[in-house]
Amino acid sequence: MTAASTPKGERRRQSLVAAAAALLVEGGFDAVRHRAVAERAGLPLASTTYYFDSLDELMTAAVEHHARAELVRGRELLEALPAERRDLESVIDLVLDQLLGSPAGERDAELVLLRYERLVATFRRPYLRPLMRTLGVELRALLAEILARSGVPVDERRIEHLIALVDGAVVNALIEVNPDPRAVAKRMLRESLQP
Repeated sequence: MTAASTPKGERRRQSLVAAAAALLVEGGFDAVRHRAVAERAGLPLASTTYYFDSLDELMTAAVEHHARAELVRGRELLEALPAERRDLESVIDLVLDQLLGSPAGERDAELVLLRYERLVATFRRPYLRPLMRTLGVELRALLAEILARSGVPVDERRIEHLIALVDGAVVNALIEVNPDPRAVAKRMLRESLQP
């Protein structure tokens, strides 16, 4: 048994992952550095290289930690959802909650930006690709279930279309001086889903 696999070692490792995920939310990928993560976790600098073979491995763990927390919230929303038809506005809000997160007020644009930063970062950080593919499959399955429970028939291609529509709307909205990506995406989804 290595020190990293002991309960204390696992707590330290998880503390480093949580610290890296918090830095990721606050400052994006550039904020996640060995020293910053160790300081945030209240652990010695050497612990980042003891528990992780590289900054890439730590970054992957941080991205997964944050994304899995989003998926857990999405599944909780799904479990609380009764199987019934919903009006179009409710369905759109449910889809956007999954793709953009629940509205968070002032931090809404920042959290949305992080979601898209993760996607774009995958191109320059190929080590993230397997994780992002796995998370994408899980997200699409969650969306399919939410739409099915809401009485909106969709197939895999339609879900990909809806995600691409929201992605494009959000990226274009983030360019604006006072971005409101959720409002733009909501308008685009409304136009796409109206019978």
